Amino acid sequence: MIRLSGRFRSALIIGLQGIRSRKTRTLLSMISLFLGVLAVVVVQAGASIAERALLADMELQRGIDGTKVMSMAPQPRVSEIIMDTVPGRDDAVAMVGVSAIIGEPGVRPVNPNASPFDETGFYGMPMVCDATGNCREQTPAEAGPEGQAIEVRLTALTGDIRQFKPFRPESGHWLDFDSMPMMAPRLVLNKEAAKGFERYRVPAEMRVPGASANLTPQLIGVVDDGDYSPRAYVRMDEMANWIPATKLVDPSMGEMNVLMTGNTPVEQVLTSKLKAINAEPYVDLINSRKDQEKELALMRLIFLSMAGLVLLIGVAGILNVGLATVGERVEEFALRRAVGTPRALLAGIVLAETLITGLLTAALAIGVSAVALKGLVMLAGNSEPFLKGVVFPWDAGVAGVIAGLIAGVLGGFVPAIRAAGIPIATVMRA
Repeated sequence: MIRLSGRFRSALIIGLQGIRSRKTRTLLSMISLFLGVLAVVVVQAGASIAERALLADMELQRGIDGTKVMSMAPQPRVSEIIMDTVPGRDDAVAMVGVSAIIGEPGVRPVNPNASPFDETGFYGMPMVCDATGNCREQTPAEAGPEGQAIEVRLTALTGDIRQFKPFRPESGHWLDFDSMPMMAPRLVLNKEAAKGFERYRVPAEMRVPGASANLTPQLIGVVDDGDYSPRAYVRMDEMANWIPATKLVDPSMGEMNVLMTGNTPVEQVLTSKLKAINAEPYVDLINSRKDQEKELALMRLIFLSMAGLVLLIGVAGILNVGLATVGERVEEFALRRAVGTPRALLAGIVLAETLITGLLTAALAIGVSAVALKGLVMLAGNSEPFLKGVVFPWDAGVAGVIAGLIAGVLGGFVPAIRAAGIPIATVMRA
């Protein structure tokens, strides 16, 4: 081990001396290798950031990993069971969605069925459903004349849903579940709903099926919830002032979901109560990372393959420089062989030079990438939410170091063999 350690140290020292004495060739090797290593680092960092962005969007729409979502058909008795079980709990939040129209009374909304405002009619013609759930298209007479009104998906919440879906605040503030409920319901809009209120001037009058009277809502904030349809969030207890739980049901476009932590007893209690009325719930465990694992791995593989091609070009460059350097140092290596230097040490000297060059290039590529990412976050962090708080991923740095080592070995292997094979007689001919 001592002998091997000594040879390694000798190869390292002589390799450093060779780099210092041939700065121009070292610079050429680094330039040819820099783009390849930089491509690997950028691809690895980009894949990590893209994975973060994809999972962040899925967390807004579905929930964070580990959340259990219990879904059930909108029925009056189901709504009553939810209201008896979930409110007041910290480990579960119920979401009951109904249709609501805000604006002039008795008119047809500008976006029937809560369609996106740039895609009016996206969800087809409005539907009318009876108490048994039988639905049909609404007639023009039932829809009323055109007017200044906006239709939204009104989602009533029993608690703060942000522990399960990390909505991004845009303006104003979120619902305060610790304060007393108000007779004028407070609404938090999503970005698509806020777009509608910026585009159209509508009176503050809200119609909800089953309500005892039209409501006067208060708009208190805007969030990004990842939904492309206009949606508004409201406290369940503020809606209860106007609509009984049994009537907070929309058979046509309604939603009934309960978001829970993984170990809450609410799941078992709700399941028992719902099965007792022949309402079968469906429970889904959110695991977005696992669901998207194959797609993410394929995306990373494709981009790494492209970066690998660029890296091979860099390896070819360092290989050419290495062969030219060995050709110039034939007499030096032959003289070293004549004074007893082992062939393995000669090969180690050449490999040491290329490995050091590869590591220096990797360090430079990692530094440039880290500085560029920091600058991107500073410039675009406010406009792109997924960039907020992004730091340079350590796995991209590791990938850059590995790429530099691989390039050093591949680029120096052939020159090292050629240097070790130089005969002693060469120094006599010189």
